Amino acid sequence: MQSITGSRMVALDIITNKSALAIVAGVGYALATLLMKVASGSVSLIVLGAIVIVLCIVVAAEILLLRQVDLGIAYITVTATETLLVLAATFLIGETLSPKELFGGALVVLGVAMVSF
Repeated sequence: MQSITGSRMVALDIITNKSALAIVAGVGYALATLLMKVASGSVSLIVLGAIVIVLCIVVAAEILLLRQVDLGIAYITVTATETLLVLAATFLIGETLSPKELFGGALVVLGVAMVSF
């Protein structure tokens, strides 16, 4: 019984924590992007189903986030999280980015830092 109560508290904490919601949305978008990359090679119902599930979670997280912060802040935060994760994932799967693409990613992150502080 203790673990059920603890699990509910963790779930409640996540859905009321703005940072956690932004991270869930950003991670979800990055994961969906990676799944789309997998699907671009060969489409399967499992991969398509995973994309749909991940995007549904992202939508729910963003709706909860938008109840707590303005659209601009939510969008910027989610975009920065997604940008960092996609840049990291690009290296992990062995793709290369041009200096121009890396500079663009850095500008996104810098812009988010500027409006966040």
